[in-house]
Amino acid sequence: MFENYQSLEDIGANDWPNIILWAAPVMFALVFAEWGLSIYKNRDSYDGKDFLAASSIGLINVGISALIKVALFSAVLFFWNIVPWKIPPTWWSFIPCFIAIDFARYWAHRVAHEQRFWWATHVTHHNSSKYNFSVSFRLSWTQHIKFIFFIPVVMIGFDPFVFFICHQIAVLYQFWIHTEYIQKLPAPIEYIFTTPSHHRVHHASDEHYLDKNYGSTFIIWDRMFGTFMAEGERPNYGITKPVTSYNPVYLVFHEWYDIVKDLKQAENSKEAYKILFGKPGDEVIKNRETRRQKLKEAQAELTETKSGPAPILNEKEPSLLQKKE
Repeated sequence: MFENYQSLEDIGANDWPNIILWAAPVMFALVFAEWGLSIYKNRDSYDGKDFLAASSIGLINVGISALIKVALFSAVLFFWNIVPWKIPPTWWSFIPCFIAIDFARYWAHRVAHEQRFWWATHVTHHNSSKYNFSVSFRLSWTQHIKFIFFIPVVMIGFDPFVFFICHQIAVLYQFWIHTEYIQKLPAPIEYIFTTPSHHRVHHASDEHYLDKNYGSTFIIWDRMFGTFMAEGERPNYGITKPVTSYNPVYLVFHEWYDIVKDLKQAENSKEAYKILFGKPGDEVIKNRETRRQKLKEAQAELTETKSGPAPILNEKEPSLLQKKE
């Protein structure tokens, strides 16, 4: 199986271009342009502390990505090497590879909203009440474990270089859809691609907007799998349990902390599983305690009903225990 194994040196991975780093100056320039426009139009689109938090999170995430780059490349290479079929790195291979990556991103994104463990890797991106270009920088430092969702794409046989470039383009696409200044685009674009209008719905904390529009580049996955919703009234942004801190460490790890706290109170493996892989808002421990309190109250009421009310002795009535004179 490993007779023709290729190493990172063999494929020249160290020389591959980092498109996201190249684009970083342009992204920051657009952030400041949008911020200036919001001041000019007197719109509350930016908050200085929120921007600093998002930038800090993003810069540290870039550093983490650089540190684990070799590990991620090695993992991609391992799964590519073990499959006997290969798709040559031609111009046309970029198209199916990009579509396959976007399909995997849809499901990784959807699972990250539907299971609490994975939500902890993603909540950082949603815990701002603002919606602007800088929100695209808020990517959790633990998000890299979602790599497992992309292993099937690698095992289709796409060349690691093709996979790497397509993945970077898919990540970069996310930047421009985080804005309120781009309204609805022509219908064909809105039907096929994820646009700022679609993604504003996704970032809403309004109940009717929750868990919609997971698509990264293509919105067609949401249309196919029943998670699409068109934008109506202006959304309220953030999460249903708002955080008020601007501390980057807290913004990244607050959900992990809550998970650990709940797991310590789990009474069995079934409850622990619910805490980890139930819906993020299930509140397993809180609901359990609420149920028990209601049960105690019901039992107390039933006991009182069965025994009947205790007799009340009127002070003027003679006690039956008193001897007759």
